[in-house]
Amino acid sequence: MKLPSTAALEKIYGESSESVKRYESLAARYKELFGSDEMEFFTSPGRTEIVGNHTDHNGGKILAASISMDTIGAAYPNGTDTITIVSEGYKNSVVIDLNDLASVPKNKGTLSLVAGMMDAAKKWGFKTGGFNAYVSTQVISAAGVSSSASFEMLICAIMNYFFNDGKMRCIDYARIGQYAENHYWDKASGLMDQMACASGGTILLDFSKNDDELCRHVDFSFSQIGYDLVIVNTGKGHADLSEEYSSVPLEMKEAAAAMGAELLCERDMDELIRHIPKIGNDRAILRAMHFYQENKRVDKAYEAALKDDAEALLEAIQSSGRSSWEWLQNCYTAQNCKEQKITLALALTELFLEKSKKGVCRVHGGGFAGVIACVLPKEETEDYVNYISEFFGKENVYPMNIRLFGAGHVE
Repeated sequence: MKLPSTAALEKIYGESSESVKRYESLAARYKELFGSDEMEFFTSPGRTEIVGNHTDHNGGKILAASISMDTIGAAYPNGTDTITIVSEGYKNSVVIDLNDLASVPKNKGTLSLVAGMMDAAKKWGFKTGGFNAYVSTQVISAAGVSSSASFEMLICAIMNYFFNDGKMRCIDYARIGQYAENHYWDKASGLMDQMACASGGTILLDFSKNDDELCRHVDFSFSQIGYDLVIVNTGKGHADLSEEYSSVPLEMKEAAAAMGAELLCERDMDELIRHIPKIGNDRAILRAMHFYQENKRVDKAYEAALKDDAEALLEAIQSSGRSSWEWLQNCYTAQNCKEQKITLALALTELFLEKSKKGVCRVHGGGFAGVIACVLPKEETEDYVNYISEFFGKENVYPMNIRLFGAGHVE
């Protein structure tokens, strides 16, 4: 067994002293579980959405990035047709017979997810095989940074390295993860989470394009402009949010249908304005207006990122957050309008940012409950973490940054 090199860890994490301890622990646990010191190591980051809130499902644009939190795994082929995965902190292992995927029940957590990924890989001509894996993650769940997509892309990286000679592309990873969520989890997932975790770094996604033109890499991180990203988990609301989440794409498509289209990307703002009398849902109109303006903000953010133009980028992020709050309306749920943890966190953060006039904040991810993002100068980060922790607990505040290495094998 050979641990990842110091050079590889420095490239991925910007340090090696702490990360080597994680991989040492991973290796020791793998050997304990599977009785072998023959193993390879893999990593897959979580993701952040910079600008482009609720646009992917209607053929829109997103500026997204992988983050410094990641999922890591030790794995090796076992010479059988059985996959066995043990995750740190979970009592039950995931065991999948590749010859009997049809018997795996749907909507049974990681078991169903892995079966769905293997099903997709086989359907699309990729090779699969049995392997053992031990997995550990830093990617926080239910916090808008895509812990599930991070895990999915890790499994794809393992499958690609051992069985497919590195021939699988990021878009193949993403499609496999999306298929599993759509067909084995009944979750109407897009591709943004998977693409950001698989690709690494900052990417521009345009969901009106074909697979070959869908993703464009951007040489950008918040560190390059002297800023940090801080994710604040405000606490999940008590209501079932499925209806709230599904209402966004459905209402956008309602507006598109009034214009004779399936998706909003097939029309433009001028066409929407002309068809307002035909749309009997004011919120659908506002959400469609958000879509068109959000695409413009993504373009502006992309150009700003290319130039390391902090002022223009932060303006786009702030404007996006305002639109999500006011037009898209996904900062609290209509089911319980008195519970507004996201809007409260945003208001408290805005009060803090008034002092420096340099940072911005916005809802992060799907919204309605959960998470906000704050982007602020590095010299302000510690004070902000201490300030916002008083309201939401330090364990729910996560300073992080963009990392350049996506899902893959660690040498």
